Amino acid sequence: MGGPTGIVSESGGAAYKTLRNNVASSWIRDPGLRRLNIGIGLMFSSAAANGFDGSLMNGLLAIPQFNEDLGSISTSILGLIIAGISLGGLPSFIPASYVSDMIGRRYTVAIGSTIMLVASIIQAATKGPWAILGTRIMLGIGLGFSQTAAPPLTTEIAHPKHRGQITALFQAAWYWGAILSACITLGTLFVPSSWSWRAPCLLQGFFPGLQLLGLLVIPESPRWLVSKGRDDEALNMLARYHANGDVNDELVLFEFSEIREAISHERSVAKTTGFLSFFETRGNRHRLLICLLVGFMIQWAGNGIVSYYLAPILESVGVTSAVSQAAINVGLQVWNALLAAAGAVAAERYGRRPLWMISACGMLVSFIFVTALSAVFAERGIKAAGSAVVAFLFIFFGFYDIAFTPLSVAYIVEILPFRLRSKGLSINLTVVFGAGFFNQYVNPVALGAIQWRFYFVYIGTLTGMIIIIYFLFPETKGRTLEEIAVVFDGEAADPEVHRRVSVGMEVKGDPGHMTEKHREHARQGPQVA
Repeated sequence: MGGPTGIVSESGGAAYKTLRNNVASSWIRDPGLRRLNIGIGLMFSSAAANGFDGSLMNGLLAIPQFNEDLGSISTSILGLIIAGISLGGLPSFIPASYVSDMIGRRYTVAIGSTIMLVASIIQAATKGPWAILGTRIMLGIGLGFSQTAAPPLTTEIAHPKHRGQITALFQAAWYWGAILSACITLGTLFVPSSWSWRAPCLLQGFFPGLQLLGLLVIPESPRWLVSKGRDDEALNMLARYHANGDVNDELVLFEFSEIREAISHERSVAKTTGFLSFFETRGNRHRLLICLLVGFMIQWAGNGIVSYYLAPILESVGVTSAVSQAAINVGLQVWNALLAAAGAVAAERYGRRPLWMISACGMLVSFIFVTALSAVFAERGIKAAGSAVVAFLFIFFGFYDIAFTPLSVAYIVEILPFRLRSKGLSINLTVVFGAGFFNQYVNPVALGAIQWRFYFVYIGTLTGMIIIIYFLFPETKGRTLEEIAVVFDGEAADPEVHRRVSVGMEVKGDPGHMTEKHREHARQGPQVA
């Protein structure tokens, strides 16, 4: 839209660039942003804890002492143990969303992290399949609370200049947990006692412990505070962390007004409360469909079969050495971490839709090659085909990483308005863990029965995902968290404060003015690095 001042703003993200902001040119040199971003980084620990577990089972299954202590069990019981995290998380996400909206994001994260820390200690002291299953279910419950509250918290407190990348980087931290887990299990591979697997299980409490430390420095969501009528606290939080205490800062006043207007608008149009709100409007139904579809997609893109069953897959193509399997696992996780971080940065620069499409198409082509090469190795025993499978697994995950990893949480959190954010994320995560539980439980049985032919299922699901993304996933790049509502609900959802600032008018009803001074800063350009 254009205005009489000559300021052109296609989105609220562009409007932010015109506002004076009392911060340093780089966040690392700014006291408020430095404290805030360090706290946000520690909140990524819930994603890293999930990644630690995803790689942990691969590492444990390669440790002879773990298999000996686990005993002789069927593939169905093994699948149940691996799926224990999903089994615990499934019933916890929905209650966690209510807790998060009721007592706040920070306290909900604290509950989840504490449960996970205790479960890690207990798991290291147990022995036998059923005891390990019980502690993994407990870990899943804690992860359910932590994962439901941490992404909304980091997104809602982030500085608007950093929000897009921070939101996308959250889930990319999954692989840093996986790297640590892979390295630890590789290091304890030849420890001549049960501590070869007990030590990695005990260290599963490392990331929940980090997250608890992060809660000592991170503030509560200003959006949650406004929703509870605690406006002064919300304004003070924004001023302290986004402008080094300046409550008259133009950007802070803009954020504060936008948050209040958006939450007020949500309340005025809401006809129902709770999860029924997803069925009120066409926009909300669209959001709900995306939450459900993304939850299914990130588990049924073919990644689940590789993430949790890498060792059996490598054995099927001739890689039988425990050291070789562990080394490939470490290398794969490092590769994943680098590509996921690159995808998180690219999503803010190039947009969400292009990355979704490139990712899905690349995975489909890669998985076709994995299937064909696995068949050649199985039928003809050509060693080169087995080695090529490993190479294409890396290529497959490279494409998965650039979109399906960073956007699996970021896209969901972005498209949901405040009152539905925790609930929508809980629906998404319930589907993720439900699909993951079925996936993890069925995969070993299917792999044992039909081997490489099972890969055709994922070729079919990837084909469907490309169609879904093309027709149902809108672009959200360059918009403020509140303004994304316009994409789903139309112009009526656009906060009035954004429309006023975009044409050089003052923020109505707030201290401070945005008239000629605002225009001067618009001419000078962005003030935040």
